[in-house]
Amino acid sequence: MQSEIKKAIEVMRNGGVILYPTDTVWGIGCDATNEAAVRRVFEIKKRADAKALLVLVDSTAKIEGYVSEVPDMAWELIELNTKPLTIIYPGAKNLAPNLLAEDGSVGIRVTAEAFSKQLCFQFRKPVVSTSANISGEPAPSNFSQISDEIRQAVDYVVDFRQNETDEPQPSSIIWLGKGNVIRIIRE
Repeated sequence: MQSEIKKAIEVMRNGGVILYPTDTVWGIGCDATNEAAVRRVFEIKKRADAKALLVLVDSTAKIEGYVSEVPDMAWELIELNTKPLTIIYPGAKNLAPNLLAEDGSVGIRVTAEAFSKQLCFQFRKPVVSTSANISGEPAPSNFSQISDEIRQAVDYVVDFRQNETDEPQPSSIIWLGKGNVIRIIRE
């Protein structure tokens, strides 16, 4: 696992795009602070830039580095959640501008899965995580379902957990507004 993390980090530090296992489905990822790399992710997915991408971080302590003000409710939701949870926060900062939603918000998930957690920790920056599919097509549940088009479009395919056949679910998504207003986007 460690050698694959090092290779993936090297690719991302050079502005590249990776295909990697996460705490949910396989993801297309890059340095979330690199605008050109984020643009490539949109191109690979054939996705409109108006749709925001989410990012992974390795700990709750990192959230405050990318969000102007973390609503109190976020800490409770993260602590109480039993499955992967993406929270959409208002007031994103220190991220590639083309990564954010039109209202300046960003989706952040604290990953607990071994590979993606170590990848984020050692990279020391948030990593984009979007499902490994062309926009509008079904998200692949495991590596074997990822199209050749996606595999060939990225700069590096992580050689770890490729033989798993389980079908993890996407994360829950909750939008948090000021004053602890909550909107459930996906359960």
